[in-house]
Amino acid sequence: MEIVFGRLDERVAQFTLSSSSVAFANSLRRAMMGEVPTLAIEDIRIYDNTSVLFDEMLAHRIGMIPLKTDLSRFVRKEDCTCEGAGCPHCQVTFTITIEGPTTVFSGDMISDDPMTGPVEANIPIVKLWEDQKLVLEAVAVLNIGTEHAKWQPTIACGYKEYPVIEITDQCDGCGMCVDECPRNVLEVKGQTVRVVDGKLEACSLCRLCEKACIGTGIGEESAIKIDTDETKFLFVVEGDGSLSAQQIVEEGLRYIRSRSDTLVEALQEISTEGL
Repeated sequence: MEIVFGRLDERVAQFTLSSSSVAFANSLRRAMMGEVPTLAIEDIRIYDNTSVLFDEMLAHRIGMIPLKTDLSRFVRKEDCTCEGAGCPHCQVTFTITIEGPTTVFSGDMISDDPMTGPVEANIPIVKLWEDQKLVLEAVAVLNIGTEHAKWQPTIACGYKEYPVIEITDQCDGCGMCVDECPRNVLEVKGQTVRVVDGKLEACSLCRLCEKACIGTGIGEESAIKIDTDETKFLFVVEGDGSLSAQQIVEEGLRYIRSRSDTLVEALQEISTEGL
């Protein structure tokens, strides 16, 4: 298995996974979406809310705000030495005390941990009119996306099989497939069509080029054939900012390795007991 990054920013990662299988590619996608832990608001105490939003709606909006997460500093409550009582190692408390007229933003959430806060300060929560007030306390804990979507570190996470484009000797360079391609992957070069340098991965596998070629009356078979490499995959991962894109990929792979090790140990134990 090999991973080659084509783009790696703070929030976006694009990479090619080679010498793999559909099963592993999908396992990695699911791990990055649902098994990488992040912080999110879990419990809210609302002391005063005279805004236009019901308490439940307000709690939901606050719970979905992405929070910066340092995985080296926090553990899940069930794994903490405080045994779930709540301490600085397993939870962060936020408070909001504000009166209208104003708009309450995520930046108005005051954290008891100066290193932990909302990813963006300008996420609107609720608009307060004159004499309206909002006073609450919210507790964030570490958990995973399989428990609730608010703990998912990804906004988008998906893959496709690597495109393979073959152009046969039947091609006469008419250019009909070039005009039909929505992503400008093809170009006419001399008396034939070829893939534009560096644009192969942009192919969406729509096969409109094949239909355009058949439409020219070339025959029953198109001169351009679109296929996929079933052992190679193109991934796009976009994070919500709680973790870097690199962390999301690393933690997803680390989770798969951990589960694999657990399975191997279980099989070895069964094998030993059988003897």
